[in-house]
Amino acid sequence: MNKQSGIHYLREHREAGNNKPVPAEVTRIRDTVVAGLGDLMQGAFDAVDDSLFELANNARSNNEQNRYFEAMREIRIKRKGVERHFQSAVAHFFSKPPHTGNSQEEILSKQASSESLSLVGDEDLEEQVALNAMITKAKAHFQGPLLQLQTRFGQVYPEATEESPVNPMAPEHLCSAFTEAIEALEIQIRERLILLKQFDRYVVSNLGMLLDEANRILIQAGVIPNFRYHGKAGKQHTAESAKDAPPTAPEATEQTSAEAASNSAVFEQIRQMLALQRANAGMPPRASDPGIRLVGDSELADLLNALPLPDTRPISGNLSDGEPITIDLRYVVQQILSQADAGDGRKPALDEFDEDLINLVSMLFEFILDDYNLSAPVQVLISRLQIPILKVVIRDKTFFSQANHPARRLLNSMARAGIGWSSSDEKAKDKLYNQIHNIVQRILNEFTGDVTLFETLNQEFDQFLEKENRKSSLVEQRTRESERGRIKSQRAQETVDNLLKQKVSRYKLPETIHDILMNGWSRVMFLAYLRDDVEHRWNESVRVVDDLIWCLHPHQEDDERDQWVRVVPSLLKTLRAGLEEVSYNSSKLDVMIGHLKHELAEAFRTNAAIEARQDSPTEPEQDIATLHQTAVERQQELEDAAISEYVAQIDTIEVGNWVEFRLVNGASFRCKLSAIIEEADCFVFVNRMGLKVIEKNRIELAHEMRRGRLTLLEQGALIDRALDAVVGSLRSKTA
Repeated sequence: MNKQSGIHYLREHREAGNNKPVPAEVTRIRDTVVAGLGDLMQGAFDAVDDSLFELANNARSNNEQNRYFEAMREIRIKRKGVERHFQSAVAHFFSKPPHTGNSQEEILSKQASSESLSLVGDEDLEEQVALNAMITKAKAHFQGPLLQLQTRFGQVYPEATEESPVNPMAPEHLCSAFTEAIEALEIQIRERLILLKQFDRYVVSNLGMLLDEANRILIQAGVIPNFRYHGKAGKQHTAESAKDAPPTAPEATEQTSAEAASNSAVFEQIRQMLALQRANAGMPPRASDPGIRLVGDSELADLLNALPLPDTRPISGNLSDGEPITIDLRYVVQQILSQADAGDGRKPALDEFDEDLINLVSMLFEFILDDYNLSAPVQVLISRLQIPILKVVIRDKTFFSQANHPARRLLNSMARAGIGWSSSDEKAKDKLYNQIHNIVQRILNEFTGDVTLFETLNQEFDQFLEKENRKSSLVEQRTRESERGRIKSQRAQETVDNLLKQKVSRYKLPETIHDILMNGWSRVMFLAYLRDDVEHRWNESVRVVDDLIWCLHPHQEDDERDQWVRVVPSLLKTLRAGLEEVSYNSSKLDVMIGHLKHELAEAFRTNAAIEARQDSPTEPEQDIATLHQTAVERQQELEDAAISEYVAQIDTIEVGNWVEFRLVNGASFRCKLSAIIEEADCFVFVNRMGLKVIEKNRIELAHEMRRGRLTLLEQGALIDRALDAVVGSLRSKTA
């Protein structure tokens, strides 16, 4: 496979280094970095192996499965060689460092024209796009440490200048070393993308600790120890020059920059794929066609506002009635352009960038209208915002590249807030539904292009949600506490009943003693179980039962009879105190204790044994019963064996996650996991208001999932999930 990724320009620079000895502090950094990257690579390759195994396990055909297994085998065989190649290349960067400039930014700034993309293969483009996104995100996320390190390396390496800085640990250099190392692997593009993804996740995303350690080593060596970095501007100051500067928060700035870079990288990836589609279709750039008049953003926005657009509101006035609506945005824009004829004989058209935006909005809503995770009412409501969002995107192109864009944030908030709606909910009486309905109504009525409307709606919605969430959180907390108490009480009762049944059923106890234990002392044991964390009385309550039964046995040895004399008084005292505490039969308690004394004295005096029961089933009879298990029991065993993979999925559900249950009659309801009570293996689910709707154990949930009656709902930001889906769709089309 021909590798022409933009970052491979580094190869030519490797020969440009000098042969001067490496400074001692650089040698120390090199050894630390190479060892650290080796450890991170272990995690990356292990994750690749797991991913390929999972893909093979879920393959739809034998050929597909063999492909993944062959890739696993190839990577396992050559893994050590790839790791050595990568570490050797990184070590080489420290002895002959390549120059670090704005080469990566220059690559990203070159828009993917039809002419350039037509010369690049589909697979090479996919890999290059993935690498560009990885490097851009890393440089934004670690902007501060990278700038400090680059400045310090500029003092260490004499060949470094301001125009040609040096940083052996720059993300583009490390990515270059990795792509060269994996060229030896004979695998297809999908497996290569998996490798890059895990390299990004386990290696590039964890560069921070290595960058910090490298900076620390140089600081100890006295290389610019008082470096100050202030925000995105990338300016450094010494301690003296920074005295009058206002305080800043580099960490917050870097995090914001990382998020923005990640979104920009995704948007750039989509644009390059769309450009590739145009190139494959043989479509020339429109700007070079003299017969076409390009319609500008302002003109298009004005046309969108002026042209009567199709009214998609239901007759009932309730915007969530009916099915989600579908609007062909491309057709709407074509209709608008047909009205923009300037009379000069040139055909009005959009430039490629605006056309990409419109296509992206269209694909975005295709995902939204097909997203099962959205509750039905919210899906219908959001579907009515297709044209307003198109207006937003035309006027403000940061919608796709800025996660905090007000319109984008509002859509995400509405989808997240309404995830718990079920079709059976009474919408007319629901405050949250009315709030979202009013938001959509106001956008349809008031939005003419001023994005500040979305800012206002965001503030109002956030205030409303904060108030509603406080109420539902209190209810949910009470529900959790109540359920924990109920389940603990239930478990306590079961434990007491089972233990007493096991001990008492062995003997034919006198009626009086049987009644005291099963109806009276069982209450004492129940309370002792509940309070055992604080009072530690459970074992003592069990010992009373054992002592009472022991005292009813015959005792012929002198030491046993002496022990009996010592035990009985304290035993009777403990029994009375416990029964009084639980107010058991207080009017007849003296009489019952008298009968108990009589039974104990009679057993001691006559040396008579309590009779052991002989009516329990024998072992052979139990074996015969096992052989004659019912068909239902056999079916249950088969089902239990088949649900192991579903149990693993159940264990991934976290408190706060939403799920949907489907009943046998076809009805469904959504609820949130509120608590996992481990001691009872109990999962408690609540509705949006914090009230309990269902509880099940792990095995029951696994059976529900296996039968298709339990669905885990994705709760990531709606627009982020939609963009990921668009990337996947475009990738499949260009594959």
